[in-house]
Amino acid sequence: MTSNIVLVILITSFATFLSRFLGVLSSENIKETSKIFRWFNCLAYSTLAALIAKIVIFPSGLLSEVDYFVRIIVVILSIGLFFITKKNLVYPTIFSAIILSLFNSYL
Repeated sequence: MTSNIVLVILITSFATFLSRFLGVLSSENIKETSKIFRWFNCLAYSTLAALIAKIVIFPSGLLSEVDYFVRIIVVILSIGLFFITKKNLVYPTIFSAIILSLFNSYL
């Protein structure tokens, strides 16, 4: 069993690093202001927004025990902090984890 887990970790690590390496090689010819780059950027953000919405609206695991209203409030506060901190993702991520646990404990 342990050897299977190690093998899976090695294969997935190789696949991840191979795709990143190929991305670095192919990115030399892409300008950040090009339409294709902006399209991929929009695609990445829309996919992330859809995943966050799915997790907030249809949670699984421990998050499903948190009240819907609390989840929405935490998302709104985190989005506000995102814009206040000039689109920094670190602060809203840490803030949302802390505030979600506090709201869930005390509300």
